[in-house]
Amino acid sequence: MTNEQILSEIREANLTYLMLAQNLIRQDKAEALFRLGMSEESATMIGALSPAQIFKIASGNMLLCRFRMDDEVVWNLLTNHTAAKVDNDSTTRLHASILMAGRFAEAL
Repeated sequence: MTNEQILSEIREANLTYLMLAQNLIRQDKAEALFRLGMSEESATMIGALSPAQIFKIASGNMLLCRFRMDDEVVWNLLTNHTAAKVDNDSTTRLHASILMAGRFAEAL
């Protein structure tokens, strides 16, 4: 993959993320804050952006979204790479969601 292809992929991911975020924020701001893991101030700004502003912001060369799963415990739960294999995948994913939600609440 060339550098230009990587930049194009980043811009596309940014545009998709901003459009999704704006839709979520406009539909249900509280749920969007939880699902996106962002502050209310950021959500308010994104919710008010015009299409031209979204396109301009998305066209940068830095990825706007980031992973919220930044520790081994959550990654192991999401990928089922735990020492003791858990039989119920939905319970494992629920546990990962609870951990991520708790970390979001701590950040506020």
